[in-house]
Amino acid sequence: MQLKLLKSKIHNVHCTFTNVEYNGSVSIDRDLMDDAGFYANEAVLVADVENGHRFETYVIPAPRGSGTIGVNGSAAHLTSVGHRLIIMAFCYLTADEARRHVASVVLVKEGNRRSAIEKNPSHTDDH
Repeated sequence: MQLKLLKSKIHNVHCTFTNVEYNGSVSIDRDLMDDAGFYANEAVLVADVENGHRFETYVIPAPRGSGTIGVNGSAAHLTSVGHRLIIMAFCYLTADEARRHVASVVLVKEGNRRSAIEKNPSHTDDH
């Protein structure tokens, strides 16, 4: 049996641009990608905190240190510049692997700069 668990997420970044003419993806500052452990072309789920829209796309690197979070292609219709976004990646694990799994949550501050990385275990003693 495989379980789908949160691998990592970037929490409350602000959208810095949208480009409906681009053929898809979410552009993420390479520093934030590294902090979250995201890979180029990795599938992610994006949730817009302001309007509740959710969409799946894939990651492309934006310049390191730029603070860029850009939503491209048709998904650009689902958010706006300045909206807070949560960008999540998931993994498939066996039950045994899930007991040891620890998800990473990247928290950000102004300018889409990392403020902290929290580690969230998937299994606790009260399960």
